[in-house]
Amino acid sequence: MSEWLVLAIAIAAVCAVVLTITVLRQRRIGEDDDPSETPDVIEYMTMMVGVVYAIVLGLAIAGVWEARGAAGDTVRTEAQALHEVSERVRAYPEATRDRIRADVDAYVSHVVHKEWPAMADRGEVTERGNELLDKVRADVTDYRPRDDYESQSYQPLLDQVAAADDARNARADSIDPTLPPVVWFGLITGAVITIGLIFTLQIRRSARELLMAALFSALIAFLLFLVWDFDAPFSRGITTSADPFTDLFPEL
Repeated sequence: MSEWLVLAIAIAAVCAVVLTITVLRQRRIGEDDDPSETPDVIEYMTMMVGVVYAIVLGLAIAGVWEARGAAGDTVRTEAQALHEVSERVRAYPEATRDRIRADVDAYVSHVVHKEWPAMADRGEVTERGNELLDKVRADVTDYRPRDDYESQSYQPLLDQVAAADDARNARADSIDPTLPPVVWFGLITGAVITIGLIFTLQIRRSARELLMAALFSALIAFLLFLVWDFDAPFSRGITTSADPFTDLFPEL
């Protein structure tokens, strides 16, 4: 099921629950009820709870957005490091240069076509990807420079391979959700309390009040969906793409 379909169903369900409770509650209120009698302290508490929850929800969105951005930076770093390896081996003999480039291309092709779907489906990188990167590292480290010109390229190549390996490890760590379960418990509980406070203000069945209640509930559901979607950068609807690899290795 599409994540956006899940969002639409969730928003519709939340709005339906809120409006149903509002209508049923209104039918049980007597004709002599006066909504102006709502104590000022309840209005103040409703406002404060809303403000506090808005701050918490904003921090959650900022946190998962920052984690998603870091995951994207990790992908770009890995792709750029491998691209540098392919370009800098031009100082090496043709046979060595072609072997290293072929192994880099094999690794990138595996990451784009095999590993990315595996991260989305199983939440993990593949062992085959580790083997292909180890082969690239072995190609670079096992070569013995023949002169000073090749020696000047040797250490930078090692550094780029190390950068690619470090970025790969960071990418593997970024697959897991960012927010712990206790935070989700707080976000969902806060949403229920915040929406529930609508009823303490004695909301009526006027079209304007029902519309505002529905829009407010839909907004909370949408923001929680954004937090959930951004929480796993590689496995949900708005994912971090493999574009840095395809941009730097368009032939693959």
